[in-house]
Amino acid sequence: MSVAINELKGSTDVVINALKAQGITYSHELLEATRTPSDRKKLASLLETDVSVVLELANRADLSRIHGVGGVYSDLLEEAGVDTVKELARRVPENLFAKVIEINTHKQLTHRPPTLEQLSGFIEQARHLPAGLDY
Repeated sequence: MSVAINELKGSTDVVINALKAQGITYSHELLEATRTPSDRKKLASLLETDVSVVLELANRADLSRIHGVGGVYSDLLEEAGVDTVKELARRVPENLFAKVIEINTHKQLTHRPPTLEQLSGFIEQARHLPAGLDY
């Protein structure tokens, strides 16, 4: 699923405008432009920003490929140490669920955290998706 780049956490107006100037307006386009470390370095140079900013946005674009992961669920996953599809695929649903609930209890990111069933579905999707980024 592709989302507008302005919906990716960490995107600022300056970066969004710079990405749009490069013809990148959706997450699938960002993912394509940031597939390899050298791609990310090149884009960071074009955007006049640090490569870590580009990598963070690329990771969010990668997670947006999972149906149902976006916005606050993406934030919860990142807080739980899951910032890529590859990382999500390695998780045990029950352990991730416990961590997400713990984080949400403390930070109150959402009134409706994902259920164990939803997280299991996210993990299953991640296990079947091809790699979006090379590291």
